[in-house]
Amino acid sequence: MSDEGPAPAQAPLALVVEDERTMVRLLRAALTSHGYRVVEASSGEEALRQAATRAPDVVVLDLGLPDLDGLEVTRRLREWSAVPIVVVSARGQEGDKIKALDAGADDYVTKPFSVGELLARMRVALRHAARSATDAGETTVCVGGLRLDRLRRQVFVDEAEVRLTPIEYRLLSELAQYAGRVLTHEQLLRQVWGPGYTQQRHYLRVYMAQLRHKLERDPSRPRYLMTESGVGYRLREP
Repeated sequence: MSDEGPAPAQAPLALVVEDERTMVRLLRAALTSHGYRVVEASSGEEALRQAATRAPDVVVLDLGLPDLDGLEVTRRLREWSAVPIVVVSARGQEGDKIKALDAGADDYVTKPFSVGELLARMRVALRHAARSATDAGETTVCVGGLRLDRLRRQVFVDEAEVRLTPIEYRLLSELAQYAGRVLTHEQLLRQVWGPGYTQQRHYLRVYMAQLRHKLERDPSRPRYLMTESGVGYRLREP
């Protein structure tokens, strides 16, 4: 089922995956009033079909669906699509958020939520997707006074070069690739140290502390390397 609303054809297309009709009406009204076109799906299988046929710009996904769990929908989408996925769920436990992010979601909003918060999370996810599509060939990432030169493997803060160890550099580079997006402890450990280290969170704590000491004016009040308590870390969005 879909409802395109009055938004112009060039407006971003949001796929809303939700089986509760009251929530569907709320989301449709909020998104169309803020310039989105909307297509709806009330089950996981329908969501996968709509994603394949309509090519949405962003997916707003509930986890509690009548057929497939939203985590499984996320995993299947990630097999072939990089579309931004913002999970909207009543499951508010920290573990639920980590599972969704590890499955491939870009962000997680807990019900009840404000429309303003959801729209802001969607804008961040869309900006990140746009950067990912255009930045693959770019060699420099800039966040405020922090500059990462991937070609020369150099890092600068306020134009002063900062010497990093190979692991510190890999960790910063991974965060820079997804600037603005939360990466879970497990994701960072897998990418930087390898699949056998996904439970070694103390490694991550030690190296994040070292990075903050080198990159932040005040490591206790970071400007660049942000902690998402109990979940992971993110590099501030450019």
